[in-house]
Amino acid sequence: QVQLVESGGGLVQAGGSLRLSCAASGRIFSINVMRWYRQAPGKQRELVAAISRGGSTYYAGSVKGRFTISRDSSKNTVHVQMNSLKPEDTAVYYCNAELASNVGGSWNNYWGPGTQVIVSS
Repeated sequence: QVQLVESGGGLVQAGGSLRLSCAASGRIFSINVMRWYRQAPGKQRELVAAISRGGSTYYAGSVKGRFTISRDSSKNTVHVQMNSLKPEDTAVYYCNAELASNVGGSWNNYWGPGTQVIVSS
């Protein structure tokens, strides 16, 4: 099977930085898009950033210019560098990967368990 595990969350003051990492392991043939989502208490899960296999990136407007997503395809990892953090960035951050487990297999979405980020004012 496939596992995604996030790391790097924690408590930081407003204006500070954190770097989240996500490692995918298990039966992986190819990973297409890797994404970071977040969910704040009482709110819906939202897409924060995404990166394609070719390196194209997407950012939500609320994080553009502050967050940078990157990936290491050789290690099946994705990272997000979060700078100038604000209290409204407080949320559980989830890693998501669209991948195929074998040649000719279907693309499926997998999720990590999430990592908590708390930004204090």
